[in-house]
Order: sequence, then C-alpha cells, then structure tokens
Amino acid sequence: MSERPGASADILLVEDNPGDVRLTREAFEEGNISNTLHVVTDGVEALDYLNQRGDYADAPRPDIVLLDLNLPRKSGEEVLTEMRDDDDLSCLPVIVLTSSEAEEDVVQSYELQANAYLTKPVDPSEFIETVRRFQMFWLEVVRLPPDEVE
Repeated sequence: MSERPGASADILLVEDNPGDVRLTREAFEEGNISNTLHVVTDGVEALDYLNQRGDYADAPRPDIVLLDLNLPRKSGEEVLTEMRDDDDLSCLPVIVLTSSEAEEDVVQSYELQANAYLTKPVDPSEFIETVRRFQMFWLEVVRLPPDEVE
C-alpha cells in the first residue's frame, strides 16, 4: 500500500452475516477512498486467505483485517491468536467488528492484541456510519506498516 493519505487499501473482511457484508460494502462505496474489500465467511477461510493457501494462493496481502468474533469453523479469537503467533502476520492491523458488547470480549480481544474493537450498531444507517468512521481514521489518518517489513 502507498504511504500517502487517500491511497487505495486492500481490506479483508471476515464476516459470516451477508447483511453485514452488504452494509460494509455500501459504507465503503460511499467513502471517498477507493478500497478493495475482500470477503471471507469463516475463520478457516480467513487464515487460508492470510497465508495464501488453496483458493487464495494469489490473494493480495491485506492492509487491514476487519474481524468478526462469532464465526463458523474457527472463531475470531482463534484467528487473532494464530495471526499474532505468526511472524508474517503479526504486524497486520486487526480491527474487531462484532455485535458483541460483552466486556469480556473487549478485554480478550485487546489481550490478543487487536488494534481496535468496534461494536456493530443494530441500526443500518448507524452501522454504515461506524464503518465510514473506521475508514476515515484507519485509511486517512493512521500510517499503516509497509507490505514488506525488514
């Protein structure tokens, strides 16, 4: 990813709810930055994508991972743990985007080194606004690590 503000980013959305995927896409489309949103629907697929295995052998390395906690086959916590234990993935920013407001989920996510924890609002327009705010902060304000870390 380019280091200039407003540059395009590859974002991996790990989300099993089709409605939330649709709302996230809509929020990104409404933004002023052209980002590529890649979607996988469970934790196993997420790790295959991140490790470029199987169907994802040619997948681009994401600049940011948006991770739901409640996923089939492998939970978001398990995905986050494996990412942080992998030298090639440990620096990738991970933003937990979940419906859980449980304090223990917030604490555990940060203990597993999530970079941020966002709770999905139930109202669709508030959900879109949350994603747009994420996009503004993480893709316009924050400087992300380069693709190649030496």
